Amino acid sequence: MAGNNNNPNKPKLRDGGRRISGRGDDELRPMSIEVGPMVRPEGSAIVNWGRNKVLAAVYGPREVFPKHLTDPHKALINARYIMAPFSGQEEHGRAGPNRRSIEVSKVIKHVFENNVLVHSFPKTTVDLMLEVLQSDGGTRVSAINAASVALVDAGIPIRDIVSAVSVGKADGKMVVDLDKDEDNWGESDMPLAFSVRTGEMLLFQMDGMLTIEELSTGIDLGFEAAKKVRAIQTDALVRKYAIPGESAQ
Repeated sequence: MAGNNNNPNKPKLRDGGRRISGRGDDELRPMSIEVGPMVRPEGSAIVNWGRNKVLAAVYGPREVFPKHLTDPHKALINARYIMAPFSGQEEHGRAGPNRRSIEVSKVIKHVFENNVLVHSFPKTTVDLMLEVLQSDGGTRVSAINAASVALVDAGIPIRDIVSAVSVGKADGKMVVDLDKDEDNWGESDMPLAFSVRTGEMLLFQMDGMLTIEELSTGIDLGFEAAKKVRAIQTDALVRKYAIPGESAQ
């Protein structure tokens, strides 16, 4: 959430023209993905992004319950995003969903309703279970990236890997991949998700105020950053599924 720049408790976000972390404005935090860390789900993935750690599990396609919700023409996509009580130092002191987790769950559900080929397996449901084990800004985009890889691991047909990244304005500069302080104290925050292959934007949210020029710059930065995220997602899948001796295309 965009913070108040006049607050005396605001931490320093930039130093010597660079972000306080030392990153460039278009530079991502270190990111790694493991495919298939869980045995029981059809697909799973864990994303480590900076100090974020998000686990995704995919169950299905399976029978819809309760049955009266079954759609004879397409599969249902359900998403459950939740933050573990120990994941961060604030606002996650109790187990179970809260208003924020319910909102983020709905956002993720809508992203994948527009990406999964739901008409290929009607009368079923695909459940995305997303658990934030450690948080440091950008957990919803981390969860989307983890869910996208887990769907591929589960063999669910999708239009493209979804690659998500946060973009925002911190101390007057447009930057990608906001950490917790930049998220909380910056002037604006935009979670974005893309299909890099088609150029489609699958998620756009914005908190705070931006000019038209800043908005355009932010979207461009986000798309270029999403390309980097997609490369990491693809590499993680190749490491698990590539045939020995064959190179990835």
